[in-house]
Amino acid sequence: MTTPPSYDRIAFVASASPEAQQALTELVTTYGNRDPEDADVLVALGGDGLMLQTLQRNMRSGKPIYGMHRGTVGFLMNEYSRHDLQARLAAATDTVIHPLLMRATDTHGRIHIHHAINEVSVFRQTHQAARLRILIDERERMAELIADGVMVATPAGSTAYNLSAQGPILPINAALLALTPISPFRPRRWRGALLPDAAVVTIEVLEDEKRPVAAVADHDEARNVRRVEISSDKMVSMRMLFDPGHSLEERILREQFGY
Repeated sequence: MTTPPSYDRIAFVASASPEAQQALTELVTTYGNRDPEDADVLVALGGDGLMLQTLQRNMRSGKPIYGMHRGTVGFLMNEYSRHDLQARLAAATDTVIHPLLMRATDTHGRIHIHHAINEVSVFRQTHQAARLRILIDERERMAELIADGVMVATPAGSTAYNLSAQGPILPINAALLALTPISPFRPRRWRGALLPDAAVVTIEVLEDEKRPVAAVADHDEARNVRRVEISSDKMVSMRMLFDPGHSLEERILREQFGY
């Protein structure tokens, strides 16, 4: 019989919202608060934005992260309760996700490297639509896309900006990436593509001086980019904990059926 993991040493992080700060005070009083480096688990109190920040800051630590909803959007979070936290942590489902790696080269030749949990987006900086060329594994697949932009989303991020842009919802364990256009003008009916997560997506900017483009990995932005390479970084594995019956897999399935 497998022994459940022990999460006695807990490190709490919280957003600046009054609800999150109140929860932080309550939980620290009950369970104490360890330094993240000395903790068995990190508990994030806030919304999805805080969860993404916590994942980014601790992506190489190997420590599991358990979120409790004290923010606006809580798709990546569990319900908040100050009771029986250690029992909830021991019973939680462990989900492993991999981030995207963005390598963007700007018009001055500078290289910007960032990770993204949800998506990497490339979009216009001005009133003019972007003109983009798309290559998959260095093979041209679209000579010209005229659109507000395009994004590559992970399964974990497929229910975020990707879904708002009419992209597909991906099961969390699917070895896929979603390539989704943002308000495409030409080709007008292109809905995007599903790609193996081993693929390297390259987006080249056409007319970069006349039609400047920015690239954003979650919240890290590079402006006036000329070329953006996007791939799944299998060297980085992040562990997220979810209450039984409310796993990320279950939530994504529910999204597909509209509830």
